[in-house]
Amino acid sequence: MFSMKKAAGVSAAVALVLTGAFSVAPADARSKAPAKTLTIWADGQRAPNLIKAIGTLSEQTAGDYVPGYKVDVKGYASFDALKTAIDAATPANGPDIVMGANDWVPALAKDGKLAQFTLSTSAAKNFTANQLGDLSYGGKLYGVPLDINNVAMLTNDDLVQTVPTSFGAMVDYYKANKVSQGLTRGLCVAGGGMSWGAAGVLEALGGAPYAMSGGKAKTTGAPFTVATFANNVKSLLLNSDGTPNGFFTDSDASCKDDFIAGKVPFAIIGNWEWKDYVAEGFDMGMLSAVPGVKAGTFGAGFGSVSGAMLTSFAAQAGDDNAAKSFLNDFFGSAAGAASYEKYEGRPPANKGAAGIASPGLKGFGIAASKASIPQLGTFLNGGAKDTTGLVLGTKAKPGTKGANVPAYWDALPALWTALVSSDSTLRKDPTVASQLFANIMAANAANSVNN
Repeated sequence: MFSMKKAAGVSAAVALVLTGAFSVAPADARSKAPAKTLTIWADGQRAPNLIKAIGTLSEQTAGDYVPGYKVDVKGYASFDALKTAIDAATPANGPDIVMGANDWVPALAKDGKLAQFTLSTSAAKNFTANQLGDLSYGGKLYGVPLDINNVAMLTNDDLVQTVPTSFGAMVDYYKANKVSQGLTRGLCVAGGGMSWGAAGVLEALGGAPYAMSGGKAKTTGAPFTVATFANNVKSLLLNSDGTPNGFFTDSDASCKDDFIAGKVPFAIIGNWEWKDYVAEGFDMGMLSAVPGVKAGTFGAGFGSVSGAMLTSFAAQAGDDNAAKSFLNDFFGSAAGAASYEKYEGRPPANKGAAGIASPGLKGFGIAASKASIPQLGTFLNGGAKDTTGLVLGTKAKPGTKGANVPAYWDALPALWTALVSSDSTLRKDPTVASQLFANIMAANAANSVNN
């Protein structure tokens, strides 16, 4: 059952299409018993937006979304805090549904914290096979795709009037104008951080977290040509004496503020925050994938879906049928997805809700179509055993036998530090650092078959 009063904010076009798909149960058909509670955990951005869509506990009537239930949404301060909480959750305190990243699925499923889920026929038709695959492990589905996550590069139209066609063109602009325009950097990461958000920079320069072939990631062989990547770093990010030229740094601190202030010509932004830039007057027509070294090529960033996932705690609490109902009838329906994404502001995975996408969100879609790679947790999350001292970070002790190889999420930020840190004691020879990063990625890719 879907409460249509909660869908009042859905755009007229979506509502007209979907009105006939749901009916409201008459008041006397709702349970007279005290309401049970279905618990959903989300991060500090998604939780408030879901609450806007469905209402607070006090605003809901039992049965609005699931017969006999109200839906309680609990938010955590950050995405990392949510991940820490779900990793530590037990049947005594765990949620019925958790809203998280697709690459959480393998580990949480193996740990027994997720439960297999079957989409209804009517809901399944709203998603692509790839989207459902993102939330599957071992051939089993564990949740409903929510929205498409990706980043794109925004050219600051206060400084640059045309989108650059190559990485070198951006570097040339920065060098020519850094003094006169007081530029703090040429390219920075405002959304997604120095691993997820900066993946497109890695690829634009010739690197990669894993090699792709025929649409699939390879589990053997080097993920990229180290010499090519290292030479691009030397020619585009370093001065002739090997010091960083300042175009790209190992930190995302102050990126967004500096970009808005006109101190950075190019910034990688997330599709969840485009409204912030529109509010500042930036032109979303200036979105693109990160240009590659060769004109007409682009660095592939991650393209993935987030999901609302069924936990094993739901069955242990006797809430599994209610949780499955909410996943199918709210997140799985076009009307429910549209009512949520109206506030969340990301491109909905649900095809039936795609009509709410704005011109800004469509720009991210165009960037993803130019260059995008899947986010594969089994390749990215580490776990291979280190028998050769594959340590790139500056705090870990190199050469520790039997230790886990770092995950991509730790290794890529460490690579940027090794290449372009302002602290000379932390920098490494580009070829050596690039080879070490490639070795780490190759080790984890080979280990992916065990994950």
